[in-house]
Amino acid sequence: MGPQSSGKSTLLNNLFGTNFMEMDAFKGRSQTTKGIWLARCAGIEPCTLVMDLEGTDGRERGEDDTAFEKQSALFALAISDIVLINMWCHDIGREQAANKPLLKTVFQVMMRLFSPRKTTMLFVIRDKTRTPLENLEPVLREDIQKIWDSVPKPEAHKETPMSDFFNVEVVALSSYEEKEEQFKEQVASLRQRFMHSIAPGGLAGDRRGVIPASGFAFSADQIWRVIKENKDLDLPAHKVMVATVRCEEISNEKFAHFITNEDWRKLDEEVQAGPVSGFGKRLTSILGSCLSEYDGEATFFDEGVRSSKRHQLEEKLLQLVNPAFQDVLGHIRWGMLEKFKASFDKALEIGEGFSSASTTWLKACMDQFDEECAGAIIEQANWDTAKVREKLVRDIEAHVSSVRTSKLSELTSQYEVK
Repeated sequence: MGPQSSGKSTLLNNLFGTNFMEMDAFKGRSQTTKGIWLARCAGIEPCTLVMDLEGTDGRERGEDDTAFEKQSALFALAISDIVLINMWCHDIGREQAANKPLLKTVFQVMMRLFSPRKTTMLFVIRDKTRTPLENLEPVLREDIQKIWDSVPKPEAHKETPMSDFFNVEVVALSSYEEKEEQFKEQVASLRQRFMHSIAPGGLAGDRRGVIPASGFAFSADQIWRVIKENKDLDLPAHKVMVATVRCEEISNEKFAHFITNEDWRKLDEEVQAGPVSGFGKRLTSILGSCLSEYDGEATFFDEGVRSSKRHQLEEKLLQLVNPAFQDVLGHIRWGMLEKFKASFDKALEIGEGFSSASTTWLKACMDQFDEECAGAIIEQANWDTAKVREKLVRDIEAHVSSVRTSKLSELTSQYEVK
């Protein structure tokens, strides 16, 4: 940001390899950039976006129409890690300099953010004269501090130092028109500071309330809506809102993908057909992959929201797969009941004692039931197999009772005959 026709677009294009429209010096000074323009920086890692803001103090909008200046300044401060303030060297130390109203606007709108958001304010001094930067910088910093002190502040920030809101950096560049080669060399040096700028100690190292890239468009849209309605920006609440919307979207997307997942569909079909070996291990893996994908995409959003939406996704997935799990238990129970019947009946046929046979085969079948149930359990759930186990015991006892009644009936018949 900076005064109209101060060479902002030219600086950005040289610094970031963008192609913002530049003023034609031969056509005189006039508004070139209208509104807010966005571009991706060329060759800078990590991916960095740059905004070119409409110049302040332009005659096109008129003397009293500063609404858009304030709106665009607040927007820039709310979403940017680094704000470049473009200013002429000869304005430093002048009481009515063009950067004074701009700085006042910046500080005023910063107060409309619900909490301090640490922003790097990089002052770019254009058309540097012979005066060394070390002599210019103290004067500039003193001007900045005076403006900060003069801006009315809400009660919560009456004593808040400027350093809680801003990191102030200063750099000076030679004239683009008169010393183009020198200007380009200095810009190339400045460009290096934007490489890995979010690393600790980098130009934007101590960011607060970061919005992940996948939520950037939605976040920016919502911030602009609030600004246009002339409301204060509650950034912490905004961050939670963006996280809620995006994590919900990611969760729904992962759930939809799971439903159509080929491995899950195949496993479900197998369960419908009969017993499935290794059901628990296979389903644990499929569920784990789905939840890992969610974690990967939601990792940078608000932790509380992210965890809550993950828990909801997990519950929906478990609700979806639970019928298959119940079917597996049903197959195991039915298989063990049939095995008990066959083994118990055969033991009686070869002359084994009734009580001994029922006890032996009950234990054997229940041990195998427990083992097969353990293979059906999935890591993501704390499902209980006790009810199915109790049902199997009751079924086995009912069969034993039925056989006992049948045997007693046979013996009674034989006694009566004799």
